[in-house]
This record gives sequence, structure tokens and C-alpha cells, in this order.
Amino acid sequence: MTSVDEAARPSGRIRDAARTQAEILDVATQEFARAGYDGARVDEIAARTRTTKRMIYYYFGGKEQLFTAVLERAYAVIRQAEQELDVEHLDPVAAIRRLAELTFDHHEQHPDFIRLVSIENIHEAEHIAASEKLGRMGSPALDVIRRILDSGRRSGLFTADVDAVDLHAMISSFCFFRVANRHTFGALFGRDLVDPARREHYRSMLGDMVIAYLTAGGATD
Repeated sequence: MTSVDEAARPSGRIRDAARTQAEILDVATQEFARAGYDGARVDEIAARTRTTKRMIYYYFGGKEQLFTAVLERAYAVIRQAEQELDVEHLDPVAAIRRLAELTFDHHEQHPDFIRLVSIENIHEAEHIAASEKLGRMGSPALDVIRRILDSGRRSGLFTADVDAVDLHAMISSFCFFRVANRHTFGALFGRDLVDPARREHYRSMLGDMVIAYLTAGGATD
């Protein structure tokens, strides 16, 4: 006869394994963001978790696969937020402002994500390009932007000749620059782009900039 403890043991091991992997990813995220891909050490990640280097390799396969897993989880967070964004009840102007605010808030709240993306760009996106999971993930934001643009054009509010990818780049570039370049920008111009006292100013400025562009008119003469 199987005891209660024996019956519960497999699910307990699964929970422990999931918890251990999550802890490894938490620490790995911090270590890769701090030291970069080349500078990060699996030994250091193991030392800061309740596991071993051997166990990290067992779960993830190696440093390269671990970094890819870190990227996959980091992108999954923003993709989930995009997927949960409900703007269907808003007019196009309010909807695009809300989407811009979502990106603004996420990038501000996840500085490690900004550093990871910067590091991956140094490596020419080789880990992202090789990830089937990231390839399937897509970008829910693009679908939302397309619907908002279509609605805004039908109503005559949006006149700019822009597609969803370009608009996504426009929004992301401001949000990314604000966090990624805060130190160099502050050293050169004496202004902290993430100063809490100016947060709402920049958040509103982003929305105003995007809306002004979308409503400014069509092609120039």
C-alpha cells in the first residue's frame, strides 16, 4: 500500500524543482545584468542559490542556455502585461496613451530587463534568434497597436503614415533610453531621467509626443 507521504512525494519534488529553478533564474538575472554575459559566472550564481553548479547545468544545460532562459522569462513578463492590457473600451487616443504608459511603467520597474536587452544587442541577438520560445511568443503589443491604429484612422483622428512596428519602436525607444542612459545623460546634462519628482512629466510627455505624431497629418509636400 502506498502511504500518504509516498503519494505526495512526486508532486513535492516537482514543486521543489520549480522553486529551485525560479531561484536560479532570479539570481542569474541579477548576475547577468550586473556582469554581462561574458562576465557572469555560473559558480557565482550557484554560490548565491541553494544549489550547485552541477544542478544548474542539469536544469538548464550550460551558461548559454541559462542566459537564454533568463531572456525568455524577462520577455515573458512584458508580453504577459501586454496581453492583459484592456483598452478595447477606450477611444483611440486614450488607448494609445495607455499602451505607452504600460511600456513606460514596465521599463522603469525592470531595470534588469533593460540591461539584459542591452547585453543581448552586444551579442547581436544570437540567443533570442536561437530561442524557439521567444519566436513563438510574438508581441501582443503589436496586435493591440494595429487595432488602435485602425480605429483611430477610421474615426479620422490618426493621420500619420506609420505601422505598428514603427510605432512600437517609437514608444520603446523613449522608455528604454530613459532607463538605459540615465547615468550618461545625467553626467552630461545634469538631469536624472528617472528622478521621481519628474516621473509624471516624462510619462505624460511620452503620451503627448506619440499622440501629436499620430494626429499631425499625412505626408509632407
